[in-house]
Amino acid sequence: MKHVLIASLAMSVFALPALAADYSIMAPAAPGGGWDQTARTMQSALQTEKISGKVQVMNVPGAGGTIGIAQFASQQKGNPNQLMVGGYVMVGAILTNKSPVTLKDVTPIARLTGEYEVIVVPASSDIKTIADLTAKLKANPGAVSWGGGSAGGTDHITAGLIAKASGVDPTKINYIAFSGGGEALAAILGGQVTAGISSYGEFEGQIKAGALRVLGISSDKKVDGIDAPTLKEGGVDVVIQNWRMVAAAPGLTDEQKKAVSADIEKLAKSKTWQDNLKSKGWIDTYLAGPEFDAQLAKDIASTESILKDIGLVK
Repeated sequence: MKHVLIASLAMSVFALPALAADYSIMAPAAPGGGWDQTARTMQSALQTEKISGKVQVMNVPGAGGTIGIAQFASQQKGNPNQLMVGGYVMVGAILTNKSPVTLKDVTPIARLTGEYEVIVVPASSDIKTIADLTAKLKANPGAVSWGGGSAGGTDHITAGLIAKASGVDPTKINYIAFSGGGEALAAILGGQVTAGISSYGEFEGQIKAGALRVLGISSDKKVDGIDAPTLKEGGVDVVIQNWRMVAAAPGLTDEQKKAVSADIEKLAKSKTWQDNLKSKGWIDTYLAGPEFDAQLAKDIASTESILKDIGLVK
């Protein structure tokens, strides 16, 4: 009887479900921006859906995420409990900052979301349309200042593409980079720059409150729930999307990567995450595995080409 009880206890121990992993997510930017929002939305969903027991978010701002990725790659090798948010902005920043640490030095897991860029001005601005803005740009490129995220990121690239599409030398644009969405927003609202440029989600509250006016959105067609013309409709032939991803630490075993990937897949398909995408206006662009690796390589190559084209990379 004693042996049967011991065997029964042993079986019950082995039958216990694996404990949910605790995660720490690095947002390699200041609080308030898109990466910070993504990390904190992940934190909430992972915990609400009980995919993870405890999730912490830490901010390491600077240089378009290249300071954060360098720290992440050097300090977290082999740690399966560490995640980092990144995206299109980081791809550009790595190139423009000539960062010795790249996405090859971490473990990309999945693309999560996408957002289109919007061009905004304060509600009090005399600029009413994207045509008004491009007219000023053509008259004096340096007199039009653009406030956005880090140098070489999606915002900077979009400003350069708008200039190019308007027949203006994109190397002449007066782009002012901010390390966080909060800083950029304050500068735009305070009239310190002519126009602001970022993903819709970072300006949504002020747009809905009537403090900012949207001149155009970088989608190929109108986006449900966003009352704004496309840049194309305003006569500027530019379509671009900012995407965000999550990466794990370098040096993981195949089993560790598989476990992290499984948790991220559960996150991406969860009701909490999907509800957050809708409320924030983020587009579900979930892509993982070899397909994501291939798409990431393609995006890095095309970004380098764009940056060279608009004079940000030689």
